[in-house]
Amino acid sequence: MNKSDKQWKCNVCDYIYEGPEPPDRCPLCGAPASAFTELAPEPSKGVSVRSLDKSVKPLTVSDIMVETMVNWGVTHVFGMVGHSNLGLADAIRKQCESGKLNYIGVRHEGAAAFAASAYGKLTGRPAACLSIAGPGATNLLTGLWDARMDRAPILALTGQIDTQVLGPGAFQEVDLVTVFQGVSAWSQTVLASSNHVELMNLAIKQAILKRDVGHLIFPNEVQILPAKVDQSAGSPQGRLPDLNITPPSEAIDESTRLLNRANRPAIIVGHGARFKMTNIMRLAQQLKCPVITTFKGKGLIPDDDPLACGVLGRSGTVIASHLMNNADLLVVFGASFSQHTGINPNIPTIQVDLDPMILGKFHAVTVPVNGEIGITAGIFLNRLAHDGPWHDQREEIASKWREWREEKAIRRAKRQGHGLNAAEVFGELSRLIPADAVIAVDVGNNTYSFGRYFECKQQSVIMSGYLGSIGFGYPAAMGAWAAAPDRPVIALTGDGGFGQYMAELCTAVKYGMKIIHILINNQQLGKISREQENQHFPVWETELHNPDFAQYAELCGARGFRVNQLSELDEAIGKALTCDGPSLVEVISDPALI
Repeated sequence: MNKSDKQWKCNVCDYIYEGPEPPDRCPLCGAPASAFTELAPEPSKGVSVRSLDKSVKPLTVSDIMVETMVNWGVTHVFGMVGHSNLGLADAIRKQCESGKLNYIGVRHEGAAAFAASAYGKLTGRPAACLSIAGPGATNLLTGLWDARMDRAPILALTGQIDTQVLGPGAFQEVDLVTVFQGVSAWSQTVLASSNHVELMNLAIKQAILKRDVGHLIFPNEVQILPAKVDQSAGSPQGRLPDLNITPPSEAIDESTRLLNRANRPAIIVGHGARFKMTNIMRLAQQLKCPVITTFKGKGLIPDDDPLACGVLGRSGTVIASHLMNNADLLVVFGASFSQHTGINPNIPTIQVDLDPMILGKFHAVTVPVNGEIGITAGIFLNRLAHDGPWHDQREEIASKWREWREEKAIRRAKRQGHGLNAAEVFGELSRLIPADAVIAVDVGNNTYSFGRYFECKQQSVIMSGYLGSIGFGYPAAMGAWAAAPDRPVIALTGDGGFGQYMAELCTAVKYGMKIIHILINNQQLGKISREQENQHFPVWETELHNPDFAQYAELCGARGFRVNQLSELDEAIGKALTCDGPSLVEVISDPALI
């Protein structure tokens, strides 16, 4: 240092520059000369000097934000590394190499968002999805909308071009602030002057508490800025409230009064009750009443339980509809009364949900109860009369199941020579799929048939519910594998749905994902064909040109099996279940027999 040189500190990144005048721009963060402050000749105590020639690189903004993310319990990132997220990706790499984080590199960012959404639906905890600026970020949107509409927590991390070229229309410049406003509960750009740790704390807190999308935009040059010297990574400590909320006494009193007067109550559970079924089942057993699920709630009660009535609505059974319509009181936990479900609005209803905005969302209910679902069900149980007027409905439920299984047997016997029919396929799959499996279903006739004919045991079912996005099934199975690697993971799709993300089979092979993919191939977009017919349109442009999917699986490095006859299904599923990595069972089906 020459005697005439001075020390100048960048107030943005703390870089120390030596020279007679401050530089035009900071070599580290690009801040202008006005951002520099002259230091005293002898550095005062506590001033930390950062220079470019240190042998050990300082922590970056990305490093400390990713460490914060890990501290909040995020264990998986799905995404694609690219030129506008390299600094952020490097921070993720460091956490992966330390064993604190898992990264899964996908072939399309849409699959990353779907996988993270499925992870959130299955666990209630957020996973992250990563993209570059521009097209990478916009590719995330469908999966993020899926998470938002189904109330799944998710964290989106998007790169962005350098801030100094934003505005005129630079390469891959997209106004991500505007683009992500509609899809996220919270979206912020990470700037050089930001409180970086606090941004990550808030993004994840928003995702968890609102069960929604938390989003952060990382401009390219900000990702590699040195972290502030006095800043440590954040964590959830002291950040999250206890959500075990007890409902107001007035709502409990009115609900208890209705329950103790009902002769034929029925319980309806939706996806929001998925972690709270213990007290709900105890309540149902005391009332001896039917337990009906929405389609998104399929599997929350085993179908062989004496109180189970299957799925209500367009994807459901006559059992559920009959028991609901003959009830004199409905007790609804964690469901939002969508049109697809068709909960009868003319029956007195107690609706319980932690989110007050869900209560009475589509029509007024008799008693809207704002409280934690498991706690509320337990309070109802404790407040029931010792010997209420409730009619034991178990024999009626069993009778309706006998009628429905007789009807299914009739449907199973139908043959047209154009492939297997859905009733026989899902009848066999009810026997063959392991009881503890996670089943990720897609959209289409295959999914309607699954809801109608498949009889659950203890399986967990995840789907694209309110968005109803085709293509969800296989990426969702990847998310399920990451969330529950010790459980069998089943992807159930049609040929149309799998066609959207076929390349992700290569991702499954790369990471050794043991996913058993059951692909119902009817050579068309069958649901759309049926809708065209029902609405008196000619069937047009719904036929599909497909490869041999079983051979395709082999080309990708997975195992492939093709089923043309029902007698072949047992062996194919058995072999798929024993594979160490991904497998695909292609089932040739009749599009008319759903």
